Amino acid sequence: MKITNKRAFYDYEILDRLEAGIQLSGSEVKAIRDGHADLSGSFVKIIGSEGYLVNAKVFPYAFARSEGYDEQRSRKLLMHKKELLSLKAKTASGGLTIVPISLYNTGQLIKLEIGVAKGKKQYQKKEAKKRKDIEKDIARELDERT
Repeated sequence: MKITNKRAFYDYEILDRLEAGIQLSGSEVKAIRDGHADLSGSFVKIIGSEGYLVNAKVFPYAFARSEGYDEQRSRKLLMHKKELLSLKAKTASGGLTIVPISLYNTGQLIKLEIGVAKGKKQYQKKEAKKRKDIEKDIARELDERT
């Protein structure tokens, strides 16, 4: 199962990508494997020498107790110290942020793909949307001719 953050590609220009583990409870792992998670509006925050995924929603698993469960809690990222230091240095320079791109499983492990990103301006978003619409029209015309 792969859960993607579609807003990340619309709102940001992804400059660099990394893979990180994520600390989850057992019911959260089962919920993610069923595809019950949402990454829109979430971001990665580095506090001290640890990284956290903030505002990501992992909806409660249907067959687990949901008493006192907070679906938007901050979850710790499992990364090497060198990777965290390089991310901290990149974001400290200004203008860059760390955005979760996708959440997927590799065997039994759940991994988070994060990206160092630069925010797009409003005119850049409109231009990208126009370009995508033109490409769709061209593809439609080519399909009709064949």
